[in-house]
Amino acid sequence: MNNHLKQSLLQATGRIDDALKHDNFALQAREVGRVMQVSTGVVRVKGLPGTKAMELLRFENGVMGIAFNLDPDEIGVVLLGEKTDLSAGSRVERTGRVVDVPVGKALLGRVLDALGQPLDNAGAINTGLRWPIEREARPIIERAPVTEPLQTGIKVIDALIPIGRGQRQLILGDRQTGKTAIAIDTVLNQHDKNVITVYCAIGQRGSAVAKVIDCLRKADVLKNSVVLVASGESTPGLQYIAPYAATSIAEWFMARGEDVLVIYDDLTRHAHAYRELSLLLRRPPGREAYPGDIFYLHSRLLERATHVKPEFGGGSLTALPIIETQAQNLSAYIPTNLISITDGQVYLSPTLFQKGELPAVDVGKSVSRVGGKAQLPGYLKVSGQLRLAYSQFEELEAFARFGTRLDDATRQSIERGRRVREILKQDENKPLSAFEQIVVLIAVNEGLFDSLPVAEVKKLGSRLGEALLNQLAVQREKIRVGERLSDEDKALVLDFARVVLAPEPMSHHADS
Repeated sequence: MNNHLKQSLLQATGRIDDALKHDNFALQAREVGRVMQVSTGVVRVKGLPGTKAMELLRFENGVMGIAFNLDPDEIGVVLLGEKTDLSAGSRVERTGRVVDVPVGKALLGRVLDALGQPLDNAGAINTGLRWPIEREARPIIERAPVTEPLQTGIKVIDALIPIGRGQRQLILGDRQTGKTAIAIDTVLNQHDKNVITVYCAIGQRGSAVAKVIDCLRKADVLKNSVVLVASGESTPGLQYIAPYAATSIAEWFMARGEDVLVIYDDLTRHAHAYRELSLLLRRPPGREAYPGDIFYLHSRLLERATHVKPEFGGGSLTALPIIETQAQNLSAYIPTNLISITDGQVYLSPTLFQKGELPAVDVGKSVSRVGGKAQLPGYLKVSGQLRLAYSQFEELEAFARFGTRLDDATRQSIERGRRVREILKQDENKPLSAFEQIVVLIAVNEGLFDSLPVAEVKKLGSRLGEALLNQLAVQREKIRVGERLSDEDKALVLDFARVVLAPEPMSHHADS
C-alpha cells in the first residue's frame, strides 16, 4: 500500500473518531419485525425477540402499538391508532420505552387524548416530562388516613354518603339516571377548594364530552382541570389505556402535595374494550366472556387513589369511578367487582329518576365506608339520625299505601319524611356550600317545614339558601374551619330560618 493511500485512510479514520467524539452521528442497532396478521384493533407481529411487556412499538405508517401478548413465536400488539395502510409484511420496530403520557402544570385547562396529544386546537403540549401510564400504587407505609372531606355540593351525598379526599367512591346506576351529572356537580363544587380535577371520558359520544367541556368552561373550572378523552370512535387500545394515563397525570400533581379528583366515565366501557382486545388476542374467556384478569384490570387502577402522609408529599387522589348497571342488576360481574374494590358506592335508582326525585340517589343502597370520618363536624348534628330516619320513612310510606290505619306518631314521621325527600332534591349544576346545606337540614329536622305544603318545600328551601348569602358570617366560618355549631348558634340559625320561611302577609285593599 503506497504512502498516499495510507495517509488518506488515517485521515478518514481520524474524521470518524472525531465525529464519534462530538456525537455527530452514532451507530445504532435496531430490531425490526414484520406484521403477520391485521385484525380490528390488534396486530400479530413476528420478530423483535427483545420486546418487553407493554413496550411501545412503531409501525412503518407511524401508528403506535403496545406489546400485549408475548408468545413464543409471535407478539400480539394492541393498536393505538387507525390501521390505515397496515398490512401483512409491514415493518415494525421497537421504541425501547413503555407507554407513557406527558405530565405537568401545562396540562391544566387542556383537552387531550390518551397519548397526550391535544384535541382542543390550543397548540402543542410541551411539559418536558413523561410518566409511564402503569405505575405502582403507593405502599401502605406512605398512606395516611382519610380525614378531610371532598364536598360534592349535593345535599344527599354530603350529608348522608360523605366522601373523603383519598377515597374511592363508586357511582353506579342504569343508563340515563344522572351518574355523570353527579360527577360534574362535584367538579363544579371544587372551584374554590384547591382541588385539581382530571375528567377521563371512556367510550362516550363526542357530543356528550363536548357538553361536559362546555359546562366546565362556563363555570370557569376548566382552568384547574384536565380532560382526557378516548371517545367511542377511538380504537379499543386507546380506550384501554385512557384511565391509566389519567391517573398518571393526577399522580404528578399528588406527588407535589396537591389534592386531585379523578373521574372515570365510565369503567363499564373500559371493561368492554379490554374484553374485546382479549378475545381478539385469543386470551381464554371466563364469566360473561371477560378474561380472568378483569378484576386486576380495575383493582390496580383504583389502588393508586390514596391520601399520602405529609413526609411523602401530603397530597391526595380521590377516585370517582362510574359504571352502568343493566336493569338495576347490582350483582352482575363488573358491578360486584367494582363494589368490592371501592370504599363505598352512590347508587342511582331509575325508579326515583322517573318520579322526578333528582338526584335519584337511593339512600338505602348507597354507603360510604370512609367518608363519615372525614365529614365536616357541622353535619353531625343533622345527619346522624337523618339517614336512618329517611330509610325508615321510605318503608313506612310503602306500608301506608295499603290503607292501614296509622297512629299519629307514624303519620307525623311520614309527613316529615316527605318534606325531607323534597328538601334533598336539587337542580343540576347548582352545588351548595356546606353551610347552606347544614342550615336547610337543621330547619327540616326541627320541623320548620312541617306546616308547609309538600309542593312548596323545595322552592322555600332554595329561598332559605339564597337568603343565607351574606348572613350568619360567624356560623359560616365555624362550619368552614371544621367546628361544630353550638346550641346558641343553632338557635340563631333557627330564628333566621323562621323569618325567611314565614308566610308572606297578604296585601289588603281598602274598599272603594
